[in-house]
Amino acid sequence: MNEITCQEVAAAVQNYAEGARQWLMEMIRYPSTQGNEAGVQEYIKQLLVEVGFPAECQGIPADITDDPEYSHSDNEQPYEGRHNLVAFRPGAGQGRSLIVQTHADVVPAAEWAEAFQPRFDGEYVHGRGATDCKGQIAAILMALAALNDLEVELAGDLQVQIVIEEEEGGNGALALIRQGCAADGVIVMEASGLDVFPANRGAIWFRAKTTGKSLHMGRRNEGVNAIEKMMEAIKWMLEYEKELVAASRDYPLFERYEAPVQLCLGTICAEGWPSMVAAECVLEGGVGFLPNKDMEQIKQELYEAVIRTDDQWLKEHFEITFPKLHNDSYEIDPNHPLVTTMHQAVLDCGYQSEVYGWNVSCDARLYAKLAGLPTIVFGASDISEAHSTGEKVRWSEVVAAATGLAVAIIRWCGNASREAGRPGFRGAGNDRKR
Repeated sequence: MNEITCQEVAAAVQNYAEGARQWLMEMIRYPSTQGNEAGVQEYIKQLLVEVGFPAECQGIPADITDDPEYSHSDNEQPYEGRHNLVAFRPGAGQGRSLIVQTHADVVPAAEWAEAFQPRFDGEYVHGRGATDCKGQIAAILMALAALNDLEVELAGDLQVQIVIEEEEGGNGALALIRQGCAADGVIVMEASGLDVFPANRGAIWFRAKTTGKSLHMGRRNEGVNAIEKMMEAIKWMLEYEKELVAASRDYPLFERYEAPVQLCLGTICAEGWPSMVAAECVLEGGVGFLPNKDMEQIKQELYEAVIRTDDQWLKEHFEITFPKLHNDSYEIDPNHPLVTTMHQAVLDCGYQSEVYGWNVSCDARLYAKLAGLPTIVFGASDISEAHSTGEKVRWSEVVAAATGLAVAIIRWCGNASREAGRPGFRGAGNDRKR
């Protein structure tokens, strides 16, 4: 029986490389920020048909906003006319099922005037979403096209999900999970540099408020300045960051990071007038944390860190809430078959790859924590490109990710083509010890 090698998969992917680069550049032309995803989703839907993997639009229920895991934002948009894409191909049976997921939404361009005017310089594709995550969509499309051309019939079910609102905290993925998606494994495509991440850092945003006693600046010493009270609160927050970093250093899978977690002071504002003692001050920021902590611990610890102060006024006039992004951390066993399958596939295709924890948060934690599904993160490019002015992705790495993904899909789901007498699959390095 003729068996398909990694080289044959790579050749099949390469056949689509030039066309897929054009697909990516066209996707970038859609400014698919929150509320504006419909155009790019329709285009991706057409591309999925082109590669032989038709998708359906799956709406997001309006009452998702009542879900305790929903991530609220300052720019919430109605869900009418906005949807996730779900493509499903049933397996022939007796194989493991798999979800491959990524997102089509992007962050705003800010002052980057050419963000949605893609260009290719011979090595990199430039434009908003090139790395995060339209380049990953291009990789998925190439992988699917290659499997189709090689006439591989999978034994297990394969589902592809292209979601919205990942950048707002994962509301698109949350909707699919609440609608009942399930599989034996999930690969979330994000910028991993071809490494495999079986664990992710968590992140939670906070809103802290101090209140004071407002008076004219000429009577400043008789008032209580909310800004000064917030300065005291910040001092204790930064002390807490030191403690959090110390407790997280050398945590398994995250040992390579000198400071794997952080506390970020994002925005601060006070109401009033320049010649008035501020009556109220609001600080918003975020806290990163590893799987050795959960979100409820972080909430409690951050509050308790501030009220350690000797300032009695601050103790009584400080409050902290967590109304926006709340991404939990997660981890699975680095020796789980999904991890080793994806990692070995990349190695066997001739690319460098490592397994470790990612000090970033994404949709993966929803599948792992809410749905209880073994979940990893894998993809092309470096996360430092995401959200940046001048965002770009090395095109050869997108092709590499597509090749590794296609091989991993076959190995994980199983190849029913063997049983039918059609070409099977053998990775170039299957006989090599791990």
